[in-house]
Amino acid sequence: MRYPHPILAREGWPFIGGIVLISILAWLFAGFWWSLPFWLVSIFVIQFFRDPPRAVPQDPLAVLAPADGRIVAIERAHDPYAKRDALKISVFMNVFNVHSNRAPVTGMVQTVSYFPGKFFNADLDKASLENERNAVVIQHNARIVTAVQVAGLIARRVLCYTKPGDQLQRGQRFGFIRFGSRVDLYLPLDTVPRVSIGDKVYAASTVLAAFPADMPA
Repeated sequence: MRYPHPILAREGWPFIGGIVLISILAWLFAGFWWSLPFWLVSIFVIQFFRDPPRAVPQDPLAVLAPADGRIVAIERAHDPYAKRDALKISVFMNVFNVHSNRAPVTGMVQTVSYFPGKFFNADLDKASLENERNAVVIQHNARIVTAVQVAGLIARRVLCYTKPGDQLQRGQRFGFIRFGSRVDLYLPLDTVPRVSIGDKVYAASTVLAAFPADMPA
């Protein structure tokens, strides 16, 4: 689905409205200095729910970052959602990153699977398979790409707005995770990473990896 509000994520509107209202009431009834902590919280909440537009690379072989954050894993792993061996690239999001999730490739959504779970620190490897998570399996021409939204230590809500049969475009917004989390990408084994551990990446604009040119993109 297209998202028409690129400045502040709609998931944040109730939170932003609530804390700003509390800040105003505190100022009116207790004075500015008593309201200052609430204004500081307001600033934090507004920055957390920002959702800026992004320039999307047009290279058909590129796999784009599904989230803002830092690369914490590049490894061969088993993709339990598409039942295959895969190249896994994980992006960790802290509370200061943009938390909108974007489609890494263009393709048809095959399955969407939600799993309740625990809330370990999303920076830990075990979070991938033990935390609350939502897996989106995308058919990209002859290739399968799996994007897994993983809740973190503070995050308590994984939001996904796509369903089986939907056609996603690269860079399209498909979900949101509140307050710290990670996104795992499972890619075909012949995919070539374009990032390293510790790199900072930006959803929809950073190229995480590339498919080889000898097969259809």
